Amino acid sequence: MLKHIFDKVREGERLTFDDGMELFNSNDLLTIGMMADHVRRKKHPEPVVTYIIDRNINYTNVCVTECTFCAFYAKVGDEKKSYTLTNDELGRKIQETIDLGGSRILLQGGLNPELGIEYYEDTFRFIKNNYKIWLHALSPEEIVYIADQSGLKTRDVIKRLVDAGLDSIPGGGAEILVDEVRDKIAPKKCTSDEWLGVMNEAHKIGLKTTATMMFGHVEGPEDRLQHMIVVRELQDRTGGFTAFIPWTFQPRNTELAENHDNLREKSSAFDYLKTLAISRLMVDNVDSIQVSWVTQGLKIAQIALTFGADDFGSLMIEENVVSAAGTKHFSGFSLNHITRAIKNAGFEPVQRFV
Repeated sequence: MLKHIFDKVREGERLTFDDGMELFNSNDLLTIGMMADHVRRKKHPEPVVTYIIDRNINYTNVCVTECTFCAFYAKVGDEKKSYTLTNDELGRKIQETIDLGGSRILLQGGLNPELGIEYYEDTFRFIKNNYKIWLHALSPEEIVYIADQSGLKTRDVIKRLVDAGLDSIPGGGAEILVDEVRDKIAPKKCTSDEWLGVMNEAHKIGLKTTATMMFGHVEGPEDRLQHMIVVRELQDRTGGFTAFIPWTFQPRNTELAENHDNLREKSSAFDYLKTLAISRLMVDNVDSIQVSWVTQGLKIAQIALTFGADDFGSLMIEENVVSAAGTKHFSGFSLNHITRAIKNAGFEPVQRFV
């Protein structure tokens, strides 16, 4: 039934929204995976899977958005739970990352009204003046908030942060880039156009960024496809996205799951692999598709390498947000676990540094 779509894939023809819906409505997981693997091998003909050693550092957990899917944040004024890292604490984490062979830190946090743009400039300069590390920092949501708090345009915020040491921007906060969905799960968060607007401004000044998609909650397949297509359309214009990273909603300890009985179970491995493969087929102009072994575990991540993915993500020396939702796949893992998993899946592990 999917032969006509497979023919388009072989010919390098771009898939449409209707093609994507047909794929989502099909249970022929192996054929969908084969199509995605065809695209992956065409883009990356060498049997190589990349990974990075880095650390996810959450500089503060204070957040005004209070997203219903998040188990990590602390409300403003919650003195027992809330924190903001000092430079000394941040420095210790960075030095430990470097000592373990790390080359990058992913610095993200909540939307803390006590932190203005000067805080970020000072923090970035502290990092860059004291450590040789790539600074992959601040989701578009954070940049929109900093701009609002500071009375600046987002492009001016980005330029000031680059001057202070910002190297690239992570794709967090995208969730599903459909406002009807965002209004249900995170009504205080920036709009889809605002998220895309930050990425557009970043790409225009030469910054590279990633894009994520959190699925398996209240969205439908048409929303996932719309998300993929708007990322694809921006990439057509700018070429600034280096990777697309789909991952599944983790329901434990979240308000969203508590209020929706049908969301208390995690999205299945079948759904993850199908969505990952369709991501590779639809987001045809982004070079890399990254597995989410932190949410899926190593075994499903290995399978994902034949369903369109070419990057294993990070060793993730530290991770707080997903673990707050009860996911512990990364606990106790070493670099050897990652490289062995890649080798056992039939690929050569190659470390990347940014």
